[in-house]
Amino acid sequence: MKLAICTDVFADLSYTDMLDKVKSLGIDAVEMTAGGWGARKHCNTAELLADEGKRKEFMGELEKRGMRISALNTSCNPLWPSKTGEEYKKSMYDCATLAGLLGVKKIVAMAGLPAGSETDTTPNWITSTVSWPDFMAPAYEYQWKVTIEFWNEFIVHCKKCGIEHIAIEEFPGTMVWSASTLLKLREATDPMLGINLDPSHMMVLGADPIAAARALKGCIFHVHGKDARIERGLADTDGLLEPRPVTESADRVWNYVAVGCGKDLQWWKEFFSVCHMMGYDGDVSLEMEDLTMTVDAGVNTSIDALRQTISQ
Repeated sequence: MKLAICTDVFADLSYTDMLDKVKSLGIDAVEMTAGGWGARKHCNTAELLADEGKRKEFMGELEKRGMRISALNTSCNPLWPSKTGEEYKKSMYDCATLAGLLGVKKIVAMAGLPAGSETDTTPNWITSTVSWPDFMAPAYEYQWKVTIEFWNEFIVHCKKCGIEHIAIEEFPGTMVWSASTLLKLREATDPMLGINLDPSHMMVLGADPIAAARALKGCIFHVHGKDARIERGLADTDGLLEPRPVTESADRVWNYVAVGCGKDLQWWKEFFSVCHMMGYDGDVSLEMEDLTMTVDAGVNTSIDALRQTISQ
C-alpha cells in the first residue's frame, strides 16, 4: 500500500502550491475532487474538459514532480429530486468523462439518497423498516429501485470513458452505508463497482471496519485513512446518532479525528493487515477532517500514524 492524500484539506492553496506541499510531505499521489460537493479547488473540471492544452499542462505539473492521481472524487447526492440533484448528477458524468481523458482509471463516489416516493422531494435516510410506521418498507424498496437504475446507467457511461473501478464510500445518510448495502448495490449492478472503505464512517455507526473488510474481500477498491472518536461520557448518555454540525466538536457524541486519535496504532495495523489479506494493495488516501486541532497538526499526526501502520 502507498500513502496518498485528499487535497481538499489544502483548498486554500493553488494547484501547483498544493502539489509542492504534498510533495514536501513525502507523498506522491493525490485524490482530487472533480465533481460533487467537494471544494474542487485543484481540478477545474469544466476548464479541463474544454481545453486539451489545459489538460496537458495539468498533467505535466504532476509528471515533473513524479506524482500521480490516485483517484478523482465526485461524492455527492445525484439522487436528490431537485435542481441541485441534477447538477450533482451532471458533475458526476463530467468527472467520469474527465477521468477518461486524463487516463485516470478510478473514481470515488457516494451512492446517493433518493426521496421516499415519486412525489416527495426530500431525501429520506431510512434506518428502520421493521416496526411502526409501516410506510417505511415500501419507501425503502422504492429508494433501492431508483438507486439501482441510476447506477446501472452511470456505469455504462464510466465504461465508455475507460474507467475500471468505481469506489463507493459507505457514508451515513446514503443508500450505501455498510458492507451489506455495498454488496447489495454491487450485486444489482456490476463488479466494477466496489467500496471506498472509509473506516471512520463505520466506527461512528458502531460497526467494526476490520470485520467489514473481511466481508468485502475482492471488492475493496480504495481506502480512506480517516479516524473517528466516540466521545466518552457524551455517547454513553445519548448514543451514536448525532444531528449537531461537525463544527460543534466539543458537544458531539462522536468526531472525525486525526488518524491515531480515535483508534490506537495497534488497531490500525490490524486493519491494514486485514485489508491486505483481503486483496487490497492500493492507495491509502488520507482524508483529514479533524476540527479539534489545526490543519497542519492533523495532517502531520495522521501521516505519522499511517506511515507506522500501513501494510507495505
